[in-house]
Amino acid sequence: MKYDVIVIGGGAAGFFGAIQCAERNPKLNILILERSAQVLGKVKISGGGRCNVTHGCFDPREMTGFYPRGIKELLGPFHQFLCGDMMGWLEDHGVSTKIEDDGRVFPVTDNSQTIIDCFIQQCRKNKIQITTGKSVTQIKPTETGWRVQTKEETFSADKVLLTTGSSPAVWKMLGKIGYDIIEPVPSLFTFNIKNPLLKDLLGIAVPNAEVKIKNTSFAESGPLLITHWGLSGPAVLKLSAWAARELFDLNYNFTISVNWTGKSSEDIEAEIQQNRKTQGKKNVANLQIAQLPKRLWQRMVKLNLPENINYASMNSQQISAMVETITDCKIEVKGKSTFKDEFVTCGGIDTKNIHFKTMESKLHLGLHFAGEVTNIDAITGGFNFQAAWTTAFLAAKGICGE
Repeated sequence: MKYDVIVIGGGAAGFFGAIQCAERNPKLNILILERSAQVLGKVKISGGGRCNVTHGCFDPREMTGFYPRGIKELLGPFHQFLCGDMMGWLEDHGVSTKIEDDGRVFPVTDNSQTIIDCFIQQCRKNKIQITTGKSVTQIKPTETGWRVQTKEETFSADKVLLTTGSSPAVWKMLGKIGYDIIEPVPSLFTFNIKNPLLKDLLGIAVPNAEVKIKNTSFAESGPLLITHWGLSGPAVLKLSAWAARELFDLNYNFTISVNWTGKSSEDIEAEIQQNRKTQGKKNVANLQIAQLPKRLWQRMVKLNLPENINYASMNSQQISAMVETITDCKIEVKGKSTFKDEFVTCGGIDTKNIHFKTMESKLHLGLHFAGEVTNIDAITGGFNFQAAWTTAFLAAKGICGE
């Protein structure tokens, strides 16, 4: 069973790479091999089922700043294919997109199935064969190309595009044929916390928090969400991505400092003092400051102040305790939670093994890589998908000799 190109992995990078190859050379005989029963699984669930296809950032250098791993490697590729190019490609193929206020890009349908249908339609149009339930057990170079072994049968191809994402089995396979594999560890995860401050406050969010990992230089800001297991939201997810390897080394036991408002301690104290002067008879629990959510504010008051205290009665020690809780709230983290279906890793094929102009292996001709199988990952917001589109685009150009 001979093919011109075999794509191993039926996810975002695999489909886009296969379609790009076919559009460049319609004569190519292309096969996509996917180990699971369904293709494009992450596309389906991305963005809460809306599919956050990319991010509205159109400057390559600025774009690389969203990648904890890959900042240097992606600069050249982003000059060739960036967010606007992907949005243009989708528009040309019948999918209109929109940029939301936070920069995330979605199909105007707000439905990930729109993206999936587009890719499947293009595969049919270009006669790309899709086979599911095929787990690859061996990839071996031959004198004329590549042999791809699955549990059931053997395929051969002139060239192979490997887009298997976070697959320990594939990384182990590649390690046996000489590739340097950076040990994969989780990225983009939430913090498990058991703290009286957060208990039963599920769903409460603040828009402009700052979160720091104590005794490190890692800090991020943005929306913060209280969940039943602890803390989540963009501030935490970004922090988990940048500090992924360090937090793994700490076995996910560490201390964070949370500034719930993003305001300075001086500003918060000034606001309390102003309330003492102008709202002195008001019960502190009934008049929150810095627009903090009422239930969170009342929990802070309960943990730090006597019951039913008014603003005028607060002493300097009590004011300091409230200021610290709001601006430098120290919380112990005891583990992580990962959304299994949207699992992102820090690690994979060492980028030094890859030519980033063509995404071709430096060890074997005719073997190309795209997507998260490499040691490249990003924060949340459409950036991981854009890395998949860009690397798949370059891989297709390399496969087609452009």
